[in-house]
Amino acid sequence: MTLHFFVNEKPIELETAPDRRLLDILREDLYLTGVKEGCAEGECGACTVLLDDQAVHACLTLAAQLEGRRVTTIEGLAALGELDILQTCFVEEIAIQCGFCTTGMIMSAKALLLKNPNPTEAEIRLALSGNLCRCSGYVQIVKAVQRAAKELEAKRTCGV
Repeated sequence: MTLHFFVNEKPIELETAPDRRLLDILREDLYLTGVKEGCAEGECGACTVLLDDQAVHACLTLAAQLEGRRVTTIEGLAALGELDILQTCFVEEIAIQCGFCTTGMIMSAKALLLKNPNPTEAEIRLALSGNLCRCSGYVQIVKAVQRAAKELEAKRTCGV
């Protein structure tokens, strides 16, 4: 089947099987390797991307689901070579540890902040509950999301 969709704001036309995983399309066809394969069962969250601004597991999302839709990967968050505020906060709050889960965590947090710009700690933990990290107790990760939310709010308040 021929698919037409967008990845990181760029139009994509791709001939592929309808049951092919988004994870494989991103990594093998589009060379976007920020998305990681962990469990291949939708349990670890390492492959989390945004599909029309909703967090989804790329290992469970099929090509047939992509027609006309928008996919955002970790590579799409950095505008003109400048890191997204979430990426910066993850680095500065030392929330990256080994880095394997980081892209999925950031994408889940991005989906949360797009929907809820001022989340509580409980809401952050719930939004990240589909992502596993074996290096941390999640404290730094939650702090990074809280800080990003505050900094985004400050920008909105100042009209920047």
